[in-house]
Amino acid sequence: MAISDQREINDESRISNGILVNIIMGLLLIGTGLLGIKCSDHSNNSQNNESLIPAVEMIKARYGTLPLIERLTGEVKAKNQIAIYPEISAVITQVNVKNGDVVKKGQIMLYLRDKEFQERLKQAQANHRIAVAQARQAEAELNRIEAELRRTKELAASGLASSAELETIETRAISADANLELAKARVEQAQATLDERKEMLRQTTVRAPISGTVGSRNAEVGMLVTGNTRLFTLGQLDNVRVEVVLTDRMLNYIEAGQRMEIFTENTDFEVMTARLSRISPFLHPVTHSTIAEVDMANPSGQLKPGMFTAVDIFYGESEMATLVPLSALYDHPSSGVTGIYVCQDTLKENFVDELKASQSTSLTKPLSFDFVPVEIIAKGRMEVAIRGIDGESYVITIGQDLLGGKPGKARARPVNWGWVERLQNLQQQDLLQSVLKRQQEVKIDTSISLGNGSHLGEGRN
Repeated sequence: MAISDQREINDESRISNGILVNIIMGLLLIGTGLLGIKCSDHSNNSQNNESLIPAVEMIKARYGTLPLIERLTGEVKAKNQIAIYPEISAVITQVNVKNGDVVKKGQIMLYLRDKEFQERLKQAQANHRIAVAQARQAEAELNRIEAELRRTKELAASGLASSAELETIETRAISADANLELAKARVEQAQATLDERKEMLRQTTVRAPISGTVGSRNAEVGMLVTGNTRLFTLGQLDNVRVEVVLTDRMLNYIEAGQRMEIFTENTDFEVMTARLSRISPFLHPVTHSTIAEVDMANPSGQLKPGMFTAVDIFYGESEMATLVPLSALYDHPSSGVTGIYVCQDTLKENFVDELKASQSTSLTKPLSFDFVPVEIIAKGRMEVAIRGIDGESYVITIGQDLLGGKPGKARARPVNWGWVERLQNLQQQDLLQSVLKRQQEVKIDTSISLGNGSHLGEGRN
């Protein structure tokens, strides 16, 4: 894969956290190194000089491919999430559901005052009966005139009725027929009004249009509501939908079916995996962005509608390269070149295990480190693919600032990738709380040690 074709993750907040990690943890490490050396080597000047050697953390780089990730912010929405509004304006007389209640389709949620609508319905029913009676009257009149017209025609054929009398009866028949049509139209009009009044009376009872869980209740007895008043939000929480916004540029490499990781806080599952379900083909005319959706099962109900989540979309892999943690990157203070501090000493394959077995502090003897400029191929959420160093090299992840961009020696504590990833995941407030807690523990340990020493001295005297 060409370098220009690969996508980089813009995660400046995590990089800034990594810088803060470097500074604070570097100070902790050097403080720990100084304390350990000074307590044990008071009488040796050469070892006192070694106490000025900084302490850092280092990790062994690895060789492989880096997943190409686009990090976005997603919003959780319930399946079939809808807002419920009244269809008429009226006062609430009874509310049957509360937030968190599970309702079934057709279940009554609240009642509106229906007295006025009952009266209007009675009036519509009366008008309908009047219209029906008038239609029957018009029909009877038409039948009478038609019978008279038939007799007049028979008399006119026998010469017993004049043509003028026949024309008069025919005119009356036409008028009676028109009156009947008018009466029938009035019946239809009255029926339509009656149906409308029945529907308005039915709307005083608000029912659940779907089965789901009730939330965002905005209905209290005595409250006057209109068609613009949102009463409840209703949705199915056993399945949710996570929506993310995609720009037109992202549509070139993000498509439905790609793997996603969704990160949530305060849930049993910190990371959940899914597949991108669909992407809307219509872009916003101003922002030129669109909505992508992923359907997820939510049997425990821990994903709440309206919750924001971090979403990583995996859209490919980088070429084979050396992989190091993001925190290993260091910008040279003089030249501004991005590089990595690499250990120049030859280390045995199992030296880490030997170090842990022989030294409780897990700090190595002073090792030589040199700043090596690197070429960044691709950045991931936690690691970066680079060119310029060997895939088996040991690199500094914390404490680069203590060397100031120059080659030098440092005592190193080897760490694993899991530790570095957890450290890079820390938010600034979490890191500062951890530092303060550690400082308090050091003060307590120091106080206890000094107290034990004074008592021992008194016993010897």
